[in-house]
Amino acid sequence: MAFDGIYLYSLVHDFKKSILNSKIDKINQPEKDEVILTLRKGRENVKLLISASSKFPRIHLTNISKPNPLQAPMFTMVMRKYLIGGRITDITQLNGDRIIKLHIESTDELGFDSKYILIVEIMGRHSNITLVRERDNKVMECIKHISSDINTFRVLYPGVNYVYPPKSNKLNPFDFSLDDYNMFLCNKEIQFNEDFFTNVFTGVGKPLSRSLYINFLQDNNTINLKTIFNFFKFFIENIKNNFSYSIYKDKDVFKDFYCINLENLQDKYLQIKFDNPNLLLDEFFTVKDKQDRLSARSMDLQRLISTNIERCVNKEKKLRSILKECNEKEKFKIQGDLLTSYIYMIEKGQKEISLLNFYNENEEEYLTIKLDENKSASENIQKLYKKYNKLKKSEESAIEQLEKNNSEIEYLNSVLTNILNCEDYAEIDDIKKELIETGYLKFKGSSKKNKKDKGSKPIHIISSDGTDIYIGKNNIQNDYLTLKFANKNYLWLHTKNIPGSHVILCSFEPSDTAIEEAAILASYYSKAKNSTKVPVDYTLVKNIKKPNGAKPGMVIYNTNYTIYTEPSEYNNLKFENNKILK
Repeated sequence: MAFDGIYLYSLVHDFKKSILNSKIDKINQPEKDEVILTLRKGRENVKLLISASSKFPRIHLTNISKPNPLQAPMFTMVMRKYLIGGRITDITQLNGDRIIKLHIESTDELGFDSKYILIVEIMGRHSNITLVRERDNKVMECIKHISSDINTFRVLYPGVNYVYPPKSNKLNPFDFSLDDYNMFLCNKEIQFNEDFFTNVFTGVGKPLSRSLYINFLQDNNTINLKTIFNFFKFFIENIKNNFSYSIYKDKDVFKDFYCINLENLQDKYLQIKFDNPNLLLDEFFTVKDKQDRLSARSMDLQRLISTNIERCVNKEKKLRSILKECNEKEKFKIQGDLLTSYIYMIEKGQKEISLLNFYNENEEEYLTIKLDENKSASENIQKLYKKYNKLKKSEESAIEQLEKNNSEIEYLNSVLTNILNCEDYAEIDDIKKELIETGYLKFKGSSKKNKKDKGSKPIHIISSDGTDIYIGKNNIQNDYLTLKFANKNYLWLHTKNIPGSHVILCSFEPSDTAIEEAAILASYYSKAKNSTKVPVDYTLVKNIKKPNGAKPGMVIYNTNYTIYTEPSEYNNLKFENNKILK
């Protein structure tokens, strides 16, 4: 990602226009490593998101809203105590690096003015947010505590003096002279290649360095230290008031972004332009960060389901091996029948006997049967019949267990699909409850239900012709929609033999357009969302039956039609307030 010092410089430049002298009205911490400050400037409220996520650290204005924990974390309580009602007086960047400082003035409980600095370090897994009292440089609180066991250079926790991260020995791109430049390169063996500008200047990311390298070669025939210096100095002076914000996209995937046009990416990807850096970051990171956090929150569930699927697959192999052995059961019955018919021919102490197989009607065949010389003829016959009966019972049991095992695999795959399609934490919690009910998870915690915990609701979408469509996000919701909510004459849709959501089309006579749109939704909210030509079955709700003892979401049906859809068409649908636009 190209969130480097140059991009942060452009962001600070924008902040000084948008949030400087704004008042802090609210402070919330929706994630353990993320805070949102609600700022008021004039009559307008804006939200400033600050994240110390190890994967997607950032700071920008946002339009998203997130639910807050029932109990505020300590960092939030300290921030509220000292900063609520405070005013942002200055915003600075440290030496062109990825460190931004918000200078805040507020009034304490005795009415005296106090000054604080909110220091945001955007440095990958070392990212942090720290509140520092300006007059004595004391740390009031930080979102990640760092002890000497973790970092030998500095510690971060309440009461200690704040120490900045180790200073880079590179040049500040916004404050360097020709002498500084020559002296730096004199002591270093740095080759002029794609990473040259990254290796020399603080805050220059690799995407920018590659673009500058290509531009330099196009514009200059002579390569020496002076021409490179003049080229970069001109670039820095030129961009200060000429930022151009773009996201580079490959099909439906965001690849990169920056605050200037990167010519080396323009030819490879679709370029989407933005008016300011905040809109760009909000668009780029919202989906990526959300998916990453949901994946991390549901990782234990995914591991649990995958382990159980693996167990079922191994069980299936064993059962099929048993069935293969049982295929020989008829051989023992035939041998027992032949010995019974020719019992008068068996002599005591005989080890084997060849008898005419009268079961073979096509040709004359003699079957050689091995005998236990220490057993009588009748005992040998009983031994063969016992083996036949044992294999017959094993076969019946294996077939029954295989059917149950296949049903369990189908159910577990549906749960895994639901986990991967989760869009918020409430949906993950609903799946946890489902797994507790079905016995895959042990219940932990109080038996008292939280009144605020209402769980998630099925997705409600209105088709382009005004028909209501409901989509289950887990198997509990699937059962509710199909067996309780839906009218028996509504249309029910589901991907054919593929784990996915139950979709209810609330119409007695649905149009072809509504059916097609509902089928696209059914394929998108399924395991086959990244596939093509996905078959979707549809039938009336009254044709759906739930077998006795079946797990949540598992139903059967016989009468149906099938339509083939492209899940990717979901991305072409345009929505407004959950309604598909024509």
